[in-house]
Amino acid sequence: MRKFNTSGPNISAKHYTIERTDLIKKGIDLVKDERYFTIWAPRQTGKSTFFGQLTEKLKDQGYKVAPINFENYENLPERSFLKRFALKLKEYWNENFDRLNIGDIFLKIENLSNQKYVLIIDEVEGINQKYFGDFLHSIRNAYHSRENHCLKSVILVGVSNIVGVVSDNASCSATEIPIFRDTFNIADNLNVPYFTDDEVFKLLGQHESETGQLFADNVKHKISNITANQPGLVNGFAKKLIEDYPDKELITYDDYLKVEDWYLTEAIDKNFSNILNKAKKERNLVERLLFTEEKIPFKIDRDSIKLLHTNGLIKKDENGYVSFWVPFYKKRLYDAFYPYSNGEKASILRSIVVSELFDTHNNLNLNNLITGYKNYVKRRGFNVFREKDEKGNYQSIKESALIYSFETYIQAFLQVIDGKSYREADTGLGKSDLIINVKSTEYLLESKIYYYESLFLKGKKQLAYYCQSLGVSNGIYLVFCPNNVNYSQRVKEEIESIENPEGSGQFVQISTYLIDFDETKW
Repeated sequence: MRKFNTSGPNISAKHYTIERTDLIKKGIDLVKDERYFTIWAPRQTGKSTFFGQLTEKLKDQGYKVAPINFENYENLPERSFLKRFALKLKEYWNENFDRLNIGDIFLKIENLSNQKYVLIIDEVEGINQKYFGDFLHSIRNAYHSRENHCLKSVILVGVSNIVGVVSDNASCSATEIPIFRDTFNIADNLNVPYFTDDEVFKLLGQHESETGQLFADNVKHKISNITANQPGLVNGFAKKLIEDYPDKELITYDDYLKVEDWYLTEAIDKNFSNILNKAKKERNLVERLLFTEEKIPFKIDRDSIKLLHTNGLIKKDENGYVSFWVPFYKKRLYDAFYPYSNGEKASILRSIVVSELFDTHNNLNLNNLITGYKNYVKRRGFNVFREKDEKGNYQSIKESALIYSFETYIQAFLQVIDGKSYREADTGLGKSDLIINVKSTEYLLESKIYYYESLFLKGKKQLAYYCQSLGVSNGIYLVFCPNNVNYSQRVKEEIESIENPEGSGQFVQISTYLIDFDETKW
């Protein structure tokens, strides 16, 4: 029986596998056209599986393909590189390259003309920069005479933009950058995208057809949504679900929520650990994306954007701005940056009087709940929710403190009444979407910062749409408002019934609350 694979390339006989037919055709066309090209994408996008499939198809067409991995060679001497290079070329091409330097290996290749060879270098950024330049020079020379020899295509595969690997390295000479650009024309990068929704459903469908165990439709949609169809995470969620519920005929939405909670609170995920390390280096930018609605143009030449993009955290949206890529990573980062050590929750717990928060019919009194929070803010302010470094300097941006203070208050309230909460997997910027369950009634809670009127009004309609799409009939719209701004009469606290923006004829109750804060004093 096949399985969901979460480590290394898929083996179709052992693992549920999607053959990316259109992508393979593009790769074959590039090789037939004798192009030397790159494949780069963040980890867990299925690069290794893809070029494994490409390798087999090329073999069927008479090419001899040598896929060689150079991960962790950045500190190894050239002799170690040459030893592995020669051994692998012997294995795949049955050609002897022992005791030759880089230049001589390619010189020998250029004198072979009776075969069709393809060289794939995986983890190319792992090659030691001391001899990476010589490697590129040799590839360039082979490229310009490829019609006369056997090396018809070279494919460099990595998790970073490979031109960036060269240009970012201080040891590279100025001439190496144009050499690289000339050899690997920028148009000849083969992008390996995440799965489509349809491919995710087909992958899950393979398990269903082979075992009879089914995923509920909303489970499939949630897996697709929270992972943004990243192949590694899709397989990870599916694998965990069937491991935790091996005997269930139908994996339900409640089963999914338990697995999502495990992923968010317990799972030690190596890819997220890498994301978190990179996010900490660019904490200011990441927190601006988490807690403000500032539109940041996506410019790959900005070091912070390039770092976070090449590691799979951010992407360019349809309007050309930076947005989060994978909701799962956004959720984990939100919690990772939370200042747990301030002790505020204990103080809040002592101030909550449950009898004042529910009416005689046991319905939640939202006005009293928010009034309690406002009183808490007047006593404590927001700076207690900003992290400091060892020197006492604030690490986190001030906007983060606003959102974290309210969430801490809500979580304390839920603890007192034994309520539940979970974060919704939306990749939008500058807002915290939290679903809370209070005595079997669900509320979608969105907290954000006021910037201008039209955005404030648009946010209400967006919240109504989110509520409708999630089957929640109550939305709480909490907006932090600087007290040095003159607001129009349309910016006010009120309870409204708002129609779904898509015109479905269905209405959602949105309760708007404004929280003043002193922006100038802060």
